Amino acid sequence: MINSISGIKPANLVGSRSLNEIDNLAIFSSVVHLGSNPALLGMVMRPQTSTTKDTYSNIMDTGFFTINHVSQSFIKKAHYTSAKLEMDQSEFDIMNIEKEFIEDFYAPFVKASAVKIGLKYVESHSLSNECIFITGEVLLAEFPDKSCNEKGQLDLSSYDCVGISGLNTYYSLSKIESFPYVRVSEIPDFNK
Repeated sequence: MINSISGIKPANLVGSRSLNEIDNLAIFSSVVHLGSNPALLGMVMRPQTSTTKDTYSNIMDTGFFTINHVSQSFIKKAHYTSAKLEMDQSEFDIMNIEKEFIEDFYAPFVKASAVKIGLKYVESHSLSNECIFITGEVLLAEFPDKSCNEKGQLDLSSYDCVGISGLNTYYSLSKIESFPYVRVSEIPDFNK
């Protein structure tokens, strides 16, 4: 219940690569926007106390990782990337997820993902529950032209983006409404 109490969160696959060039892919539902100038995103990782996970090790060792939006067409494959594979195994291979490299970016992207973000590690913070909050600076972003409106905002429903509640329940997203940036002088009279 506590895993799902916060509602629907974004479904993202985080791609990383070891110093030995073994590619890793793991599903995350904790990616958040931290700022636009510079463009920063953050994510929460589970505690690394008993064993260090591949994603965390790869980010710390290389300084690079990718965030790839999950679409309805590959939910099941994305979900199974949470399996604890051996260090020399790649989720790309086991789950048959095609990877791609963009420009000279070190970490792999998910080819089928409509939105691909390449990040450089900035810093991490230990949280009170031993989870780790990682901050990354956006170095590159790719998304379909048709998904971006005139204000530069992504329409997540235009490419079947999905969200997660809890650890294993997925939801489709559809746009309900879009409102203007709020200025005090433009607040409607809600008493009418």
